[in-house]
Amino acid sequence: MAPGTRIVSLGHYQPARVVTNAELESLVETNDEWIRSRVGIETRRIAGPDETVDEMAAQAAEKALAASGLGANEIDLVLVATCTGLDRSPSMSARVAARLGLSAPALLDINVACAGFTHALAVADHSIRAQSATNALVIAAEKMSDVTDWTDRNTCVLVGDGAGAAVVTASDKAQIGPVHWGSVPQMSTAVRIEVGRAADGTPDRTAPICFAQDGQTVYRWATTQLPAIARRACERGGVAPEDLAAVVFHQANLRIIEPLAARLGAVNAVVARDVVESGNTSAASIPLAFSKLVERGEIPSGAPVLLFGFGGNLSYAGQVVRCP
Repeated sequence: MAPGTRIVSLGHYQPARVVTNAELESLVETNDEWIRSRVGIETRRIAGPDETVDEMAAQAAEKALAASGLGANEIDLVLVATCTGLDRSPSMSARVAARLGLSAPALLDINVACAGFTHALAVADHSIRAQSATNALVIAAEKMSDVTDWTDRNTCVLVGDGAGAAVVTASDKAQIGPVHWGSVPQMSTAVRIEVGRAADGTPDRTAPICFAQDGQTVYRWATTQLPAIARRACERGGVAPEDLAAVVFHQANLRIIEPLAARLGAVNAVVARDVVESGNTSAASIPLAFSKLVERGEIPSGAPVLLFGFGGNLSYAGQVVRCP
């Protein structure tokens, strides 16, 4: 087995259209102060009608691949984390591989909603260390605007679209720590993207697929249960929270991110707050925020960073990585 793996490079992509809180006031009963005070979001990026999940994924992946120094023919594993791919087949990973001109990679889509990227990163780490792959593209891309009810003020103010990607390769020294992952299946319906239901509870196939959540349930779970789980991810990575250079949580809500960082004890860490300008981009939020921090030079190369995803299914996954 390979001794370890590392993230070589990152890339991200966001649509051009910026939607402000003021613009949402014309759609639902809301206002800028209400949105900022409850979730901390000021703007979000929304994809155009013809801008697809795989197109955004490929844009982010191209940037990560270009920064890695590897050729497209050297990628032998493509993992795409998404919960907003509307087609069942071909997979998003197949569509992205075709867009990038890859030759014969193994392909896998991973749907763990908001924790998708950290799950996919763990799968890439395991695959390379087991010598089932050599170089992996790990991508998360979401078009949340496709599954949003724009008349529901509790959810439409949250969402954004975008993608982030990482190139992962073998390393003489482990720079991606062991994953700590799990879920609360009994509470999995607290966050959902599903078709509407008829009066008898059966699926209504004529209804649109929509994102919905029990916001208070998610908030209580995240703020009370996740600090201990995040600390366990740090322990598995051999890094104390106070020694972290950065913390990149799923960008769900600023009212969750800031208390979680404080209760974790990451007192010296840069805390990603990309949710303020990008909204909640589900699986894409962690690589998107991480890539921006690295691009801006806010994290030193080689410094320890906690990546921690949580949300849909009430799943979670986190690992300490070294900054590329």
